[in-house]
Amino acid sequence: MNGKHMQIGEVATRTELSLRTIRHYEETGLVVPSARSQGGFRLYTDADVSRLMVIRRMKPMGFTLDEMRELLAATDRLDTGDLTDAEREECLARVRGFEEAARQRVADLRTQLARAEEFAGALRERLAHSDAPAGTP
Repeated sequence: MNGKHMQIGEVATRTELSLRTIRHYEETGLVVPSARSQGGFRLYTDADVSRLMVIRRMKPMGFTLDEMRELLAATDRLDTGDLTDAEREECLARVRGFEEAARQRVADLRTQLARAEEFAGALRERLAHSDAPAGTP
């Protein structure tokens, strides 16, 4: 990380999140701008962008804001490195739990996608059959 600060618009571009969504995550305490400009503009670092990317990846898998907060708290604590062995193991266990949950949710999404593709294919076949001239098998 280079310590460079970015305004919210650049962060929105880099994360493909809307300004409104980033502000919402700030309001809920999931991400806090690293600084503010003299004019009061939110300023973010690469670490803030990385945090937003974790949130962005969790959202489509159905993780709640509380679950996101819990995972981020565990990874933040691990990143400090100032933990007892027991605290470190507790944080790692939480992250492992989220990894397992993510793996299961990915499997569930693959099943849903396969069913959706099957349905779309059935509709295509139906349309192809219905578009055929009358009297054609």
